[in-house]
Amino acid sequence: MEYTFRKATQADHSQIWEILQGAILRRKQDGSNQWQDGYPNPDVVQKDIETGAGYVLTVGETVIGYSALMINNEPEYAKIIGQWLTNDDFVVVHRVALAEGYLGKGLAKKIFGFIEEFALSNNIHSIKADTNFDNLAMMSIFDRLGYVYCGEVYFRGSPRRAYEKVLTTP
Repeated sequence: MEYTFRKATQADHSQIWEILQGAILRRKQDGSNQWQDGYPNPDVVQKDIETGAGYVLTVGETVIGYSALMINNEPEYAKIIGQWLTNDDFVVVHRVALAEGYLGKGLAKKIFGFIEEFALSNNIHSIKADTNFDNLAMMSIFDRLGYVYCGEVYFRGSPRRAYEKVLTTP
């Protein structure tokens, strides 16, 4: 299949929100408290699109994955309890989610591959991300993709595991 990773547009909003709603439900079914506090929500998706942070993974015209990418724009990361691997420019990854029918097909790895390409195309060699302590699936993805656990950051009063991957130029 031919996958495309591109900036989200307003036309993608409903598909993105549907994907995120499925991910919110999966987190709950897994017993996780991540994303069980009204976040993310349609307003967050709208802001991602308006600021150019929202990115979608597509097959043809169908949106099957979502993530938000920002460059150097995560104030909470400056307050890490622990230590990042680098202090240079970085890409922040938030809200990674896949559509229900596309789980278990290695597509999270594909999204992160596109994120690495995005970082390198902007001459950035660091990707930083975080996840809940009870999000075993995402922690496993980080481990498999070479991300290093760096400490804790806090969002909305809850601790998150903070990860970084340093990229080398191919």
